[in-house]
Order: sequence, then C-alpha cells, then structure tokens
Amino acid sequence: MSEAESVQADPRKIIHVDMDAFFASVEQRDNPELRGKPVAVGGSSRRGVVAAASYEARKFGVRSAMPSVTAARLCPELIFVKSRFDVYREVSQQIRAIFADYADDVEPLSLDEAYLDVTSDKRAIGTATAIAEEIRARIHAETGLTASAGVSYNKFIAKMASDQNKPDGICVVPPGKGLAFVSSLGIERFHGVGPKTAARMHALGIATGADLADVEIGWLHKHFGSAADYYHAMAHGRDYRRVRSNRARKSLGGERTFDHDLSEDIALNEALERIAEIVWDRIDRSGTRGRTVTLKLKFADFEQITRSRSLECAVADRATFLAIGQRLLSDQLPVTKGVRLLGLTLGGIAARPNEVDTETRLPQPRFDFV
Repeated sequence: MSEAESVQADPRKIIHVDMDAFFASVEQRDNPELRGKPVAVGGSSRRGVVAAASYEARKFGVRSAMPSVTAARLCPELIFVKSRFDVYREVSQQIRAIFADYADDVEPLSLDEAYLDVTSDKRAIGTATAIAEEIRARIHAETGLTASAGVSYNKFIAKMASDQNKPDGICVVPPGKGLAFVSSLGIERFHGVGPKTAARMHALGIATGADLADVEIGWLHKHFGSAADYYHAMAHGRDYRRVRSNRARKSLGGERTFDHDLSEDIALNEALERIAEIVWDRIDRSGTRGRTVTLKLKFADFEQITRSRSLECAVADRATFLAIGQRLLSDQLPVTKGVRLLGLTLGGIAARPNEVDTETRLPQPRFDFV
C-alpha cells in the first residue's frame, strides 16, 4: 500500500520541540563572555566527559559524552564550564509552561525536548506550523534561548524534522510527504540508530531511509533481530504512538548511547550521574515512586546486560536512586570492553487509579499543516 493510500481519518498534528545546545546555550546566555566561543559543559577534569557542547565547539567535532582530553585536543580554545542542573531544570520548567498554553498533551523526553499534540488547536491559531512558530518565538522572548521544531503527523517524523534545520529552525513534513522525507535521510539520522548500528547497515549496503525501506522484513530480522520491526516501520514513515502526558508506567528511566564507547570507570560514573539527574527529574514530575532500580549496559559488541536491586520500600530520593545505580555499576567495573549505552530505570511503580497503559494505534492523517 502506498503512503497516500494509508492515510485515514482521525488526524493528528504533532510538534517536536528541541532546544538548541541547551546546557551550553544557558551558560552562554548567563555569561556574555562565553557568547560566540566554543563551550563544553562538564568534563573539566582530565578524565571527565563532555555533557554538552555549544555549536561553536561542535564545528571542531566536540560532542556530548566525549572524553574531555579528546575534546580539548580537537578544540584547543575550548572553554569548560561546570554544569548547573538546578538552573537547567528551572529553565526547562519555564519552557514547559509555554507548552501548556498550546497543548494539553505534552510528552517531555528530557529537560530540553518534548512532543506536543496540537490537533485540537487550543488557542485557535489555525495551523500546526503557526503554533510551532509562536512557541519558538515565546521561548526566545521569555528565556533568551532558541529552539528548533519539527511538525508532522507522527512522532518519529516530527522528531527527525526538528533536527533538519538546526539551530533555530523549523521543518514541516505534511501528510503525503513523510515517506519521501524519511527516504532522503541518511541512516545515521534515524532516532534509535547509533554509530555502531549505522556502520553495520552501511556494511550491508543500507545508507539511506530509501535503502532501508527496500529490504524485506525477514532480512532485517536476520541481521538486526527484535529491532527489525522498528526499523521497518520507521523506514516506511509509520508511527502510531500517541503523545501521552498522563501515561501509567510500570517503570520510568532513561538511557544514553554514546558517540564514543566509554571504558574508564570515572567516565562511566560521570555519565551515570547525568542520567540519574535527568531521570529523577522525570520521577519528581510524575509524582510516582518505585522500589526497583535497574542498570542497563550495552557493550561495543552489542552484548547487553541488566542488573537490578529492589528495596522493601520505595526509593526515597535522588541520592538514594543514584547510590543504588552506582553500586550496581561498581559491581561491573572495571569493564573489559567499551560501553556504547548506559541506562538507569526506576521500576516497581504502582499504577494510579483510572490510568491505562496501552498504546492506541492511530491512522496517518490527511490535512494541511500550513
């Protein structure tokens, strides 16, 4: 079935808003002497890791999760600044307050990005594109920061679109154009395809979304196992997930795939601290608590392990959550091979009354975005 034939009723208008170099931009905003200069947040120690990099630093190849010594070698003029997560959370709350003026369904992914379902056009602005532009303008006016946005009919395409014209840009992919947009992307642009997977795909002759869409699902299962269904659906522009702001959860966590494999104990612990900081922020906002902390490690050869610890009562605070994660990690150190992904999750969360944990499949829509 062609993309046009698959478009049905009950349309959605989805915006993905992604702040531009969020942590570094906040530091440049608050310290005029840093503006226009290459800045790295965190990673000031010799064995530290970069938490975030300004666009000026990215021109030299500096990226998040990169060892600070590597970043300094790539960019000798790089300025390291200490992270201030309290400030980043405060700014994030300002931004989310803006989102709430335009959408009842807002799904934050982290401090600096979120999905918004604006199908209902809460402020009667007229189009999803106009809503996204107004949100970006308000963010700049109220925080002094810039944001990029992707506008489309499903979450996957909206997220890919938000990265298309960064920084301070917008990309709109209306119904009927999604498949062409996805087909044009390099495979490394796909959300969920890390550097190692991209390299494997290139070795197999898959360089673009179009190449991925051309291969059979059975072939994908042979080479990529359980991830094949995801890759196949995304390559065809299909994603039926709702934007869900009040989702009942059995667990709540976060994970990070690194640009470069980590192997040093200090680098892994620093990465774990950042993940725990962001995850606990989500836990606090959700108002939930759980008893089980799970550490996830995926190695350079794609071997994956998880280790968990359950308490008799709920994990009380951020410090306890991090301490349990650190204990789980320390039991695996030193690692004998590089770590490409690290994650930390709080599980054993009791569902709230009247909440349902289901995924509603939505048809892809046909309507104007501009």
